[in-house]
Amino acid sequence: MTTGFFGDITSIDYEGPESRNSLAFRHYNPDEIVAGKRMEDHLRFAVCYWHNFVWPGGDPFGGQTFERPWFGDTMDLARLKADVAFEMFSLLKAPYFCFHDFDVRPEGANFAESRRNLEEIADYFGTKMEQTGVKLLWGTANLFSHRRFMSGAATNPDPDVFAYAGATVKACMDVTKRLNGENYVLWGGREGYETLLNTDMARELDQMGRFLNLVVDYKHKIGFEGTILIEPKPQEPTKHQYDYDVATVYGFLKRYGLENEVRVNIEQGHAILAGHSFEHELATARALGIFGSIDMNRNDYQSGWDTDQFPNNVPEMALAYYQVLLAGGFTTGGTNFDAKLRRQSIDPEDLLIAHIGGMDCCARGLKAAAKMVEEEVLSGFVEARYSGWNSSEAQGMLNGSMTLEQIAAKVEASDLDPSPRSGKQEWLENVVNRYV
Repeated sequence: MTTGFFGDITSIDYEGPESRNSLAFRHYNPDEIVAGKRMEDHLRFAVCYWHNFVWPGGDPFGGQTFERPWFGDTMDLARLKADVAFEMFSLLKAPYFCFHDFDVRPEGANFAESRRNLEEIADYFGTKMEQTGVKLLWGTANLFSHRRFMSGAATNPDPDVFAYAGATVKACMDVTKRLNGENYVLWGGREGYETLLNTDMARELDQMGRFLNLVVDYKHKIGFEGTILIEPKPQEPTKHQYDYDVATVYGFLKRYGLENEVRVNIEQGHAILAGHSFEHELATARALGIFGSIDMNRNDYQSGWDTDQFPNNVPEMALAYYQVLLAGGFTTGGTNFDAKLRRQSIDPEDLLIAHIGGMDCCARGLKAAAKMVEEEVLSGFVEARYSGWNSSEAQGMLNGSMTLEQIAAKVEASDLDPSPRSGKQEWLENVVNRYV
């Protein structure tokens, strides 16, 4: 049964690269085998609830542009929103979705009512998931929109806000587990500061560390088998956020003894805001052993804020999925489209067209990345570049069997004078271009 929101659109199918149908996939073929695995199983696409079904189309200079029949704060409208959402998931053949608690249920008069609303919608989701086969990639809590969180959630100077945030996360984790979610994400939208003039940073970091330990302890207590993820973001809305980038998050996890318990959900737009490339953040997570999942959206490179646009740059996607494949691919994670329409894209079909283009772009990037991995042109060059470290003498400098004095004596005795070798950056960049 359809809601009628998408008119007479009944199916979005793979039609191949020559298709000119804007409501068909040209490159995303779920059953195509790439590097020994179905494309759907590699990419693990998820559609987000918030941007697609909650955002009204506003910006800092203008209000709502989208008119959606489910906008409003009643349970009946929340169920209608779910009906349209699952219809869209099914049309796109997306295997997963993601949500915040605030996205799916109306705010109650108190915490208990909000929790009951969430649990009632979770029951409705359960039925929808059974009917459609769509699964939950991850759940999370909105700990940033309501005014109670204006000074942070876990890092708030008021312990009552810390407690409220903890209760909210518990409720969301319970629902995520009930719906067989494969991950739980903590996105610290306001876990940072606007000014150091009113901030005790050491205290706030300790609060945040304790909060995350409480979450991990509860995960084990309830037998949640999914992965706990942190989503790094450098700024916006706060001047500085404590989960600035992957490296910062890793340092935080190490300090509070959580590096083996928590992984990262990396967003392309947040990587750009931090002054990095997406592939840098992915490579950092891979090197540190904390790679988990990704939010796939881009920023406008002429804007200094998080524009959350759908991906359309195949070379960027190829380099991103190259790092994902080198990390072993997704386990519990996946590719969530944390992206939104432009405020002028007001037609219902625009929601579908945006995701179709993004999914096609990612599919092309994945296939290019898989070919680069298979042919080992890049990895072979890197391996050869560091091959000198394979000798026993070179290893002795790293494993502690040689002291600094012994290393210095060796240099003097051998009259060592290393000759630089080219890094071949331009050649490697040209090689990448062969695949995209």
